[in-house]
Amino acid sequence: MPLELSNLLDALNSVTAIPIVPFDGDTIDYTGHAKNIDYLMRNNYLDEGRKRVIAIAGTSLIHHISETEQLRLIDQTGRQIGDNGILMSGIVPNPIGQAGQLIAAQSELQRSPDVYLLMPLTGISSPEGIYQQYMEFGEKYGTAYGARFLYYFRQKRDLEAVIRLLNDSPHFVGVKIGTGEEDVVPLVEGVGDSGIVMWGIGDRCTRPAELGTQGHTSGIAVAFARASDEINNAQRRGDYETSARIEADIAPLEEIRFMNERVYNYSAVVEAMILSGFDDIAAGTGGPFNPRVPAEVQAQLHGITQDLKRYH
Repeated sequence: MPLELSNLLDALNSVTAIPIVPFDGDTIDYTGHAKNIDYLMRNNYLDEGRKRVIAIAGTSLIHHISETEQLRLIDQTGRQIGDNGILMSGIVPNPIGQAGQLIAAQSELQRSPDVYLLMPLTGISSPEGIYQQYMEFGEKYGTAYGARFLYYFRQKRDLEAVIRLLNDSPHFVGVKIGTGEEDVVPLVEGVGDSGIVMWGIGDRCTRPAELGTQGHTSGIAVAFARASDEINNAQRRGDYETSARIEADIAPLEEIRFMNERVYNYSAVVEAMILSGFDDIAAGTGGPFNPRVPAEVQAQLHGITQDLKRYH
């Protein structure tokens, strides 16, 4: 049974862990992926017995894997977490018809996603087109499959269209901010009670939380789950001092991940996992378009990873 909307929104006011999908050469390591999901589920430090949220999304390299592979990943992940976690599926909306087919297929799985994250659109579009197309898309697949959607906000020009979308569509339940802190207040005020406004630029999220975001996405939780979880625990109880202290610990890793327009978003996490030496997670050998980091970056990550081991 789908979660009640209020329960889903409260569950999303958490860490959304987005694990890297490990590769063995050009092939997805599904056994390694299962190991990473197992680590995240076994190492849940969220307070009040809250369920972990796991997303297969951008940091998982969904832009570089086929529909068949993505369907298999979602199926495997859903079966593995069962009712003990919240499952989010990232969907690339190019082309939009193919995205609809993928949602239809995932909705029929034994353990279907609780929510779909619509990833940034590539190619030419306009704010008017964004609003119209996603209103129609939400109505079609929300009505047919009970699908609920989060919008990943990456283009500032679309801010008013996104606010309209969240207010007008019952199928869009939130927005993930991927632009900057300056957009937090306009989105929080514009969306109001129509959905959750989530921070989407990693664990450096204390200031956004103070401004009104609820929950955040983390690409490093697959290696350092305690850090991400304790940041969210602190924010939910209004303890921004503790949140900022932990954020400062993980900031050097986040700075490498997001440098030069997120150039090492995936590969820095892979390198940190390898350098950690932990045998309960699988890093793989690097993914499509995302090889291992250069030697100078690896040297920086070596010291950073040692400092963060206590958060594993």
